[in-house]
Amino acid sequence: MLECGMLERDRRTLRKRSAALVKQLVVDELLVQFLLEDNILTDSMAEGILAEQTSHKRSWRLLFLLPKRGPRAFSSFCSALRETEQRHLCELLSQSQDTQLEEESEGRTARQIMQTSERRREMYNDSSRPLSTEEEIAAKRARTHESMEYSLDADSPIASPILPCTHDLYLSQCLKSYTMTSSPRGFALVISNVKFDPHAAPDLDIRNGGEVDEKVLRKLFTDLDYVVTDHRNLTAEQMRSCIDTFRRRPEHRNVDSSVVCLLSHGVDGAVYGTDGQLLQLESVFEAFDNVRCPLLQNKPKMFFVQACRGVEMDCGVEQVDGPGRISSPSCEQRDAGREGPGDAGARQGGRQELARIKLPQRSDMICGFASLKGQRISALVCDAFKGTAAMRNTKRGSWFIQELDSAFRRHARDTHVADILVQINGRIKEREGYAPGTPYHRCKEMSEFTSSLCKDLFLFPKYQPHS
Repeated sequence: MLECGMLERDRRTLRKRSAALVKQLVVDELLVQFLLEDNILTDSMAEGILAEQTSHKRSWRLLFLLPKRGPRAFSSFCSALRETEQRHLCELLSQSQDTQLEEESEGRTARQIMQTSERRREMYNDSSRPLSTEEEIAAKRARTHESMEYSLDADSPIASPILPCTHDLYLSQCLKSYTMTSSPRGFALVISNVKFDPHAAPDLDIRNGGEVDEKVLRKLFTDLDYVVTDHRNLTAEQMRSCIDTFRRRPEHRNVDSSVVCLLSHGVDGAVYGTDGQLLQLESVFEAFDNVRCPLLQNKPKMFFVQACRGVEMDCGVEQVDGPGRISSPSCEQRDAGREGPGDAGARQGGRQELARIKLPQRSDMICGFASLKGQRISALVCDAFKGTAAMRNTKRGSWFIQELDSAFRRHARDTHVADILVQINGRIKEREGYAPGTPYHRCKEMSEFTSSLCKDLFLFPKYQPHS
């Protein structure tokens, strides 16, 4: 054992439980910070771990480093697990330690049996005689932990805890952002269509992995203090009815925001019901405008759409070195100051102080789309009427929902929603499909969002202002 390394017994415990740890371990800022403060990790090690793009890669990197970080590394890691509400993993490691004495005893017994057998063979000068059944089983048991293979379902979704907003962050942002202090923060509606009517919509395949997206979103927004209602496999008319019921909820009066998530096959501007009929997204946005949903006036309304929006394949393009050479000048038309006849008369009427403040018909909305408008983005699994525009993994769910979940969990505590969606765009841009031998190999995806928000939208997770 090296003086700078972990105790051999602790090293064996980590090696033995590595598969279970990688599947279940949540390596987030809190756990890494604990190890950093305990001088188990250096700053560069912590940055390297958190820079990994997936949970299982962060876990593997941490487990690779720990055995080299001294005799205190194991106990510090166990303390970090307890501090980050992963006590079950700490208990798993503890149980392994308790059983090691028994295993070592079995190993010693096996070696003694093998030595006795060897002496017996030498005594009778019969080296070709096989071990007895009892001896053979003991010998196999002794070799088990030396040749253990590690198995990992790298696609299993692992959720990090929502990091809390700090008091200082709230004080610095609350006056220039939307009010977000109600508990719950709002109500969330998740509609996920996974299975489609084979008779009414024979061309719409099962969205394997779609049920994972539904579970991920339900947990995410529950953790963000939303009351979540979810529905699966609705026809277009049922979707309309469900949305209408949701937007009429009188409880919207007492909360500060709302969320609507639609997950299905789709085309540009619409998503499919299980009957193959289309629900127009315009009608969804209309349902929550300032006319039809007065209880949510001046409150932020978030929409997330996991569906394709076109029929073209994005196979990507090789990046060219050097700065970009093409710029697109702004073509914005400025209509400030334009008045209608009624507006001018109102200004001269002398009773302007009695007029109510007017709102535009639609405002305070932000919508994240898994794919770009007007073009087709290929995927490993079809998400379109004839193809797909959004990547979806059958075990982890769609790329967009994966990144949405990860980004909100890591950054909602100190970043407003529009900037989080920019970060998601960056992560989606970096991803690439892997399907050798198919047209979808190295295919790409690009998400986007639209916004009519009028302030920064911070969710201030787990924070309540002092009364």
